[in-house]
Amino acid sequence: MLNWLKSPASETQVTHGQRLWLYLFAAVIMMLLVLPTLIVIPMSFSDSQYLEFPPETWSLRWYRNYFGSAEWMQATETSLKTAVLTMLVATPIGVLAAYALHASKLPYIRAAFVLLITPMMVPVVLIAVGAFYAYVKLQILYTITGLVLAHSLLAIPLVVIVTGSGLQGFDMNLEQAARSLGAPRWRAFLTITLPQIRFAVVTSMLLSFLASFDEVVIAMFISGGDNPTLTRNMFNALRDQIDPTIAAISTIMILITTLMMVLVAIFGRGKT
Repeated sequence: MLNWLKSPASETQVTHGQRLWLYLFAAVIMMLLVLPTLIVIPMSFSDSQYLEFPPETWSLRWYRNYFGSAEWMQATETSLKTAVLTMLVATPIGVLAAYALHASKLPYIRAAFVLLITPMMVPVVLIAVGAFYAYVKLQILYTITGLVLAHSLLAIPLVVIVTGSGLQGFDMNLEQAARSLGAPRWRAFLTITLPQIRFAVVTSMLLSFLASFDEVVIAMFISGGDNPTLTRNMFNALRDQIDPTIAAISTIMILITTLMMVLVAIFGRGKT
């Protein structure tokens, strides 16, 4: 242990002992972030009518209540369908936009980048209000189409940033060599560039899925009727009454998110 504390933590010869305060601070922050999750999971297995920690009696009651509810199942189906479609829409648009920004030599290209990430800088509630009034005019309020369009607006900036970072580490001369040998630009991109940035693309896909699946503010404005999202129903359930089913749903969402992160790590090992 003492040898580890005295060993260099970086090329600057700063030792692990000198960074010990930073490690402790990071551990405290991680605990504050993880602790609510550690509390929610056992609460979901309680048999009590109310949220209870620690549970006095263990049961799958609230999981059965969730899977046996047509309302919750409809909301889950809407959220999953919207998230998958958002991923399929936002990923190719964002990847192509990031590629164009990276390869373009046009002046003021940075202005285009700022324009693309504007949805990240604008308060989400303003986007939700604008989408609500626009969808009323377009008659797509409370539809899957409207949800996918709005969620894609939030997901595209994530794809642009992540894919753009991946392209920064790619040598464009490789693609230029393929094009000099007669390959069309689209084929050079698909066969040379895309395989090299696949980790960034896969990460972008998963982030797009999660950005849609976990989104609640926009869903409160533009989802409902036959297409309520899971997060919207969860918010309404917490507002109207404390339903322990929320703990079961939250646990399932945590598992889905964790699975997505594991997939990112698996693809990350295969990065070339």
